[in-house]
Amino acid sequence: MKKLGCAGALVLALVVAVPVLFVVFAATREPATPTMETVGKVAGIPQRMLAAYQSAAAQLPRQVPKCKGMRWPILAGIAKIESNHAAGRTIKDNGDITPHILGPLLDGSGVGGNTTAFPEGNNRAEGPFQFMPATWTGSGRDGNGDGDKNPHNADDAALGAAVYLCGNGRNLTDRTQLKAAIFQYNHSDAYVADVLSWIDRYSQLGNGTIRIGAHATGKARTVINTALGEMGTPYSWGGGGPGGPTIGTCCSPSGKSGAGIRGYDCSGLTTYAFAQVGVSLPRTAAAQSQRGKRIPASRGVGALSPGDLVFFAYDPSSDATIYHVGIYLGDGQMVNAARPGMKVRAEAIWDHSYAGGARLL
Repeated sequence: MKKLGCAGALVLALVVAVPVLFVVFAATREPATPTMETVGKVAGIPQRMLAAYQSAAAQLPRQVPKCKGMRWPILAGIAKIESNHAAGRTIKDNGDITPHILGPLLDGSGVGGNTTAFPEGNNRAEGPFQFMPATWTGSGRDGNGDGDKNPHNADDAALGAAVYLCGNGRNLTDRTQLKAAIFQYNHSDAYVADVLSWIDRYSQLGNGTIRIGAHATGKARTVINTALGEMGTPYSWGGGGPGGPTIGTCCSPSGKSGAGIRGYDCSGLTTYAFAQVGVSLPRTAAAQSQRGKRIPASRGVGALSPGDLVFFAYDPSSDATIYHVGIYLGDGQMVNAARPGMKVRAEAIWDHSYAGGARLL
């Protein structure tokens, strides 16, 4: 039987004769579980930029396996100084930033504090992390899985910065090596001091920082850790199951095929996360909404607890129209496989189509 993706609930609701496919508990894959420092809200950082920093830190071990200690505050500290977190720009859902952030022409005039001339070709820094084109050529990465490496994309730039800071495998938990990494980014002691001061601020709990899942315990914590461990895995329509990511099927409502892509769609991710605590889920988002204790949208996001499923629907008053599901992390945040072309990520609960939640644990 072909697996149904997130929006397969619509077909399922119309063709009632089709049996619902249930999955069987088979926790066979060990996730690369991050620590519980994934962040929900930090004063002064746009949510979309914060998501990019989080995602980059989660993906970094796959890019530079020998690097230790890469955390979102390190990337936030750099981006704070380089672009004030893309302040004044529009950050699209896919991470693209408009208008582009361009540094001053490096013609030796001293503008922007730069006195070295780069007369050849493109001689200005680009994007929220202010990469010079030559540096980007070596360190640029595709952070959002769209097949492009763009210094003007939040996800790409954050992952590229993480790779550049890690070098061949620095230990960034060592303050000396962290300083060396920042100095490599900009050969200025004053710059290093400024960046470190912001890293330290962002690293301090209770200083505008909310740790997602901090109140989750037991099985809820396992579910959250499992899902966060999949951050950076590509979206694949029809992909994912109790054993982890799988090759998807064709096709999403937008016409995007998951065939050839190993990853998750929204309900595939939740199926995998809950399988780790012995909870078997139906394959579609709409069917999953019928499990556990339903939490109506009318009660608001405040009624949710970390580890709850969270749903979105074309018509929030009808469970039959539910097209998306994520896992609630706390503090208005969720982890989810959002849509084709994206990767598993943590982000704020969408302010549209919210259809409540379900408590399974």
